[in-house]
Amino acid sequence: MCSFVAILTFDMFGFSGNDDFYHGGPIYPNPKEPCLFLSLGRQVDVYLPLQKRSRFSVPFDISGEWFEQKPKTSIESLPDECLFEILRRLPAGQDRSVCASVSKRWLMLLSSICKNETYSNESTGNENQEISDEGYLSRSLEGKKATDVRLAAIAIGTASRGGLGKLTIRGCNSDRGVTSVGLKAIAHGCPSLKVCSLWDVATVDDEGLIEIASGCHRLEKLDLCKCPNISDKTLIAVAKNCPKLAELSIESCPNIGNEGLQAIGKCPNLRSISIKDCSGVGDQGVAGVLSSASFALTKVKLESLNVSDLSLAVIGHYGIAVTDLVLSCLPNVSEKGFWVMGNGHGLQKLTSITIDCCRGVTDVGLEAIGRGCPNVQNFKLRKCAFLSDKGLVSFARAAPSVESLQLQECHRITQIGLFGVFFNCGAKLKVLTLISCYGIKDLNMELPAISPSESIWSLTIRDCPGFGDANLALLGKLCPRIQHVELSGLQGVTDAGFLPLLESSEAGLVKVNLSGCVNLTDRVVLSMVNSHGWTLEVLSLDGCKRVSDASLMAIAGSCPVLADLDVSRCAITDTGIAALARGKQFNLEVLSLAGCALVSDKSVPALKKLGRSLAGLNIKLCNAISSRSVDKLLGHLCMCDILY
Repeated sequence: MCSFVAILTFDMFGFSGNDDFYHGGPIYPNPKEPCLFLSLGRQVDVYLPLQKRSRFSVPFDISGEWFEQKPKTSIESLPDECLFEILRRLPAGQDRSVCASVSKRWLMLLSSICKNETYSNESTGNENQEISDEGYLSRSLEGKKATDVRLAAIAIGTASRGGLGKLTIRGCNSDRGVTSVGLKAIAHGCPSLKVCSLWDVATVDDEGLIEIASGCHRLEKLDLCKCPNISDKTLIAVAKNCPKLAELSIESCPNIGNEGLQAIGKCPNLRSISIKDCSGVGDQGVAGVLSSASFALTKVKLESLNVSDLSLAVIGHYGIAVTDLVLSCLPNVSEKGFWVMGNGHGLQKLTSITIDCCRGVTDVGLEAIGRGCPNVQNFKLRKCAFLSDKGLVSFARAAPSVESLQLQECHRITQIGLFGVFFNCGAKLKVLTLISCYGIKDLNMELPAISPSESIWSLTIRDCPGFGDANLALLGKLCPRIQHVELSGLQGVTDAGFLPLLESSEAGLVKVNLSGCVNLTDRVVLSMVNSHGWTLEVLSLDGCKRVSDASLMAIAGSCPVLADLDVSRCAITDTGIAALARGKQFNLEVLSLAGCALVSDKSVPALKKLGRSLAGLNIKLCNAISSRSVDKLLGHLCMCDILY
């Protein structure tokens, strides 16, 4: 390596390496003759080839009888300024990468060279030395691996391999973590960078990201999470130098405030913005970015912010291009804010809205949102304590285009509101999800006649303790085209409620999840396999303690396309596993037997046979399977991931 740089240095001064310093020609025709070993004393003989110039000046001190060797002078003794001048003359590509591997000093010097500081020798005649920098590569550093030295190596190494397009840094070592030095290296060597994500990097400040903004003009996405030393200066620099910025996400950055968001709003291509838990952001920042980017902004997410009704009023007025809106944990927003947002008539293009843990969501506010967002298709409500059946039905009546409805922890919603949604949106509703809604219970009451929905294909009822057989049987009649069913954690559902749903299903079930339904028996599985075995692809019976080997025998003979089977914590024995292995046209890919205490070493041959198609096997807490048998399975099922 030193000879390479020496040749480069000689070239700078016009020395070719083949010329003699003594222009009269060689002094000795044969320099290897014994007479050329000149005596320097009684103990030392040194061979001196006169045709080569010595790389060091006086190697020995001959002033005394004993010779004292002095340290050799090398290129490492050059100051950084001189070495910088040499290294910046290296051609782009492999030569720079090779030189960067010499030492940490060379690496850091090379990474500090900007593109406009590199020396191009036009006399070489190499016109095709341009390196592609389209940004094809992505790199991710996590924890202790996130250091300035690694970033410098990435900046040098990716330059000749298509250019760095995506950089992700998650956490760092507090002693040798990422600082502005590492980000400057990326800024100098990776102008192709398009995506930059910094998560939990407390050692980075504005200086490094300002360099990124100045050197990476192609930046399209910036993601900052838990970066306490980043302030508005970074966002101002990004807004000024990165006109292609399309997505911005900031979370837990207390020093970012209204001024930075107002600057970001001027980015002409900004399409998505997400702001979470930033104490410095208020109504002025939200209003600034919404009002400036109103014609381009399509996705807005506000979570855990100290904003008021004013911010929602701005969204309702300026969100003319917004299609996806998420409002979460906004304690200072009242009913008035949601009412004004709905009556702003600016959210005509809104197709998806999520409202989570907002006390201001009431019946009046939700009805206004329905009127102001007539084209909404995906609607999610979570922890809206003041919302009742009246508001839900009013919303469904005002927004009949809803295709997906999810209600979670909305305890004032009862089956009246649920079936009111069917009555108003049944023609287009495709997906219905209820999670932990304690207000939905089996009640003996007469409901108005409702036509069956031909569009609903997915039904999820999870952890609703009051949901029982009566509601399930009625839903089965209203959803004849259902294909995906999840009924998990419903202890009140028995065979009497699930069998009518199976009988009403006309399209053929594809995915069924009955986890935690402890009162379901083999009767349900046998009926399901007989009616829908040819279409069933995923079946989960986790925790169904009354399901036994009889169900596995039926599955083995009637489910040719089943790919994922979970019978964890069921009453399964070795007999059922053996029957499963004998199944014809059986292409099972994932099998879970976790917690099946009756499955023992006798099932190992059957599991080996099933392993021909298995990609995943879960035998955790199968205590009757010995460690020796587990080792056999590990050795035999090389292509299968086994959890044990």
